[in-house]
Amino acid sequence: MGNTVVSIDNLVKRYGENVAVDHFSLNIEEGEILGLLGPNGSGKTTTINCLLSLLTFDKGDIKIWGKEMSPDAYDIKSQIGVVMQNVAVIDTLNVYENVDFFCGLYIKDKATRKQYVEEALEFTGLTEFKKQKPKKLSGGLLRRLNIACGIAHKPKLVIFDEPTVAVDPQSRNAILEGIKKMNKAGATIIYTSHYMEEVEELCSRVVIMDHGKNIANGTTNELKSSLISREKIRIGLPDKSPKILDGLKEINHVYKVKEDGDDVVIKCDGGEHNLVHVLSYLTDNNVPFGRVTTELPTLNDVFLEITGKELRD
Repeated sequence: MGNTVVSIDNLVKRYGENVAVDHFSLNIEEGEILGLLGPNGSGKTTTINCLLSLLTFDKGDIKIWGKEMSPDAYDIKSQIGVVMQNVAVIDTLNVYENVDFFCGLYIKDKATRKQYVEEALEFTGLTEFKKQKPKKLSGGLLRRLNIACGIAHKPKLVIFDEPTVAVDPQSRNAILEGIKKMNKAGATIIYTSHYMEEVEELCSRVVIMDHGKNIANGTTNELKSSLISREKIRIGLPDKSPKILDGLKEINHVYKVKEDGDDVVIKCDGGEHNLVHVLSYLTDNNVPFGRVTTELPTLNDVFLEITGKELRD
């Protein structure tokens, strides 16, 4: 850590009157796995395309390893791997030939390229499928081929855009473990996903975008700590009289009590042993209760709190 790999400063990208990226700034340090999150239309993909110089932008600066990024910055681009959501392989080539083709865009020495291709196939678990054409592969294997094509040249910065969409649990686990191995080997990772549990598992830091802006930035624990609700207790409570509900509201750190069908949901804004205090109150007042569950906040809770719960196109 400590060396800045990516520096985006005050980035603005407009499409006519629409501002897709609105004065967005972000630094990514060497060795990070950064989760870049946002609802549909938040500006994530536009930002990544600007980062890769696939799009021009209206304002701002983008540097990678301290150098200005540009369409002809081939020395920088050769150190970047990109695994996009839409699988991009060549149907007429088999698995080995696909990986060899994409690796060959950066690695010209044949002996080195052969070694890198074989290592990429082994890394993604595709060695036994190397003679098969993409159309013969399952969805999970096709995703892994997409990854092998993107990382065979051993890039130092790798961008993963929704790499586990529509894959089975076994393939998802293999992909996530592979990303961890890449990171341990020294690669800096940018990871976008709508699967919050993956982001919690992988990412050392999370940035949430919305309406083209950087609206939240921190570790998952830091972001969870920003929520008012730190714990949610659900109790089956037959007696929901105002006296009992008002008594629950008086418990230290309880800030909201609401009825939900046969249950009562109690939200706490911090503190320790909240469940013990709630159960002690019910027991001391001879209030019968049923099933009890308690939940700590998740990254999904943070995401919905910050970006809203309405559906996006």
